[in-house]
Amino acid sequence: MKYVLVTGGVVSGLGKGVTASSVGVVLKACGLRVTSIKIDPYLNTDAGTMSPFEHGEVFVLDDGGEVDLDLGNYERFLDFRLTKDHNITSGKIYQSVIERERRGDYLGKTVQVIPHVTDEIKNWIQSVALVPVDGKEGPADVCIIELGGTVGDIESKTFLEALGQLSFSAGEDNFCVVHVSLITVLGDGDQKTKPTQHSVRELRALGLTPNFLACRCEQPLLESTKRKLAQFCHVPVGNIVDVHNVPNIWHVPLLLENQGAHKAILEQLDLQSVASLPDLREWSKRTEIFDNLTNPVKIALVGKYVGMQDSYLSVVKALLHACISCLVKPQIEWVAASDLEGNSAPEAYETAWQTLRTADCVIVPGGFGDRGVEGMILAAKYARENKVPYLGICLGMQISVIEIARNVLGWKVANSTEFDDHTPNPVVIFMPEGSVSHKGGTMRLGSRRTWFQTPNCLTAKLYHKVKHVDERHRHRYEVNPEIVGALEERGLNFVGKDESGDRMEILELTDHPFYVGVQFHPEYKSRPGKPSPVFLGFIMAALGRLDQYLHKHQNGTL
Repeated sequence: MKYVLVTGGVVSGLGKGVTASSVGVVLKACGLRVTSIKIDPYLNTDAGTMSPFEHGEVFVLDDGGEVDLDLGNYERFLDFRLTKDHNITSGKIYQSVIERERRGDYLGKTVQVIPHVTDEIKNWIQSVALVPVDGKEGPADVCIIELGGTVGDIESKTFLEALGQLSFSAGEDNFCVVHVSLITVLGDGDQKTKPTQHSVRELRALGLTPNFLACRCEQPLLESTKRKLAQFCHVPVGNIVDVHNVPNIWHVPLLLENQGAHKAILEQLDLQSVASLPDLREWSKRTEIFDNLTNPVKIALVGKYVGMQDSYLSVVKALLHACISCLVKPQIEWVAASDLEGNSAPEAYETAWQTLRTADCVIVPGGFGDRGVEGMILAAKYARENKVPYLGICLGMQISVIEIARNVLGWKVANSTEFDDHTPNPVVIFMPEGSVSHKGGTMRLGSRRTWFQTPNCLTAKLYHKVKHVDERHRHRYEVNPEIVGALEERGLNFVGKDESGDRMEILELTDHPFYVGVQFHPEYKSRPGKPSPVFLGFIMAALGRLDQYLHKHQNGTL
């Protein structure tokens, strides 16, 4: 197995995940099979219990793994499907070591960070790297490992020690280190290399020598800057690439290719004989289309976490994929759900409602807790009454059920038991198999099958009239099956259900251009060039093209 390790220095948030994904795109374009591993040094077992405000969205995998959002970048860029074991955390490693110690696996030895913890890290990486993720048989050619955080962080030192050992045992032809660092620019425009020099010195002191520098900067690096970096960091000038600011992140693989990064990496890993010339024509074409989009579609995203837009990263990407397929530019208007409520500040209230009223469509994504729920209900009511295309995802689907129960059925205090334990009309309830004592890993997670109740519903048509779909879930509350009949009598049709027929998965409202709620998260499987059918239909409806699209598809012309 060949390994490419991506580390980061100077500051966090430089784009290691995008860089790692882009390296994978370029190597895949050279005909190589690629897999990815993300190491997060925090002590959490997984990302499932983390606040979106602190860590961005929780990405969910097919096997139910709740993982860092960078794994979402990997899946979108490289179009493969990872497992929860591809996200390594300190919590997982220490949990495994302690369990082995309790079983007596260490034969009475004193269990120490070296060698026991470092061996666990190495063994985990080596075993997971062999797991095929692209639907083909056998292991990939190259495993790209991203180490989260910044070199020098105390919590990552054990991982750096283990990776140094792995580098030594794998051999220099099988291990490549890409260090992502920041080139700062002061007021006089001078590109400063000293922070990167110190970062590289710290990395070398911890047992790893970078083969490549990926330098984040506002403008392309000057040749004099590259020469200075080469002199003080002991990295050849040809192995220093600048990853300067670009209109969109899809340019990053093209930046790497244009600077010959793939040639240098292939040479370092001794893969020239099996690799072909990179073919990024489709990627380049899609990037050019993205750059040249001008006609906007205004999307009101009504949510709880709009102050941290990475909380909805996959939703934003899914909207982008759908918009590019429709050749329109997504103009996402962020609406804090609580601002739509009457008790918010007057200025914020007016701005939120003005944004909602001028939007072409409304989306309410997932979330937890009661803050902003009444504002979401008002947004769903507005979209329903004014025939504005509406897409509710997870909580957003449950919101539409509460809204219609209150305002169409007349159950004025209808609610979810998540928000009101004592509501006399519990239209959304806690799932029987859920845990009330433990939060982590206890939701209904991962890929689950949804069966269409009729091939003639809108959502089934968007999925090309298949009998069922497999989409990813993350929820612990569900629509109360006892009230489904009353809702369907008033035109809210539950057109998708699970295998039992008791769990509601998809709802559609009759006499509306597009009013769809899904219990699953279709955004997690959306890809560039392969938009989620639900999101594509949502954008088509916002543009007034949905009927035409469905007609063409039914006649076999799409």
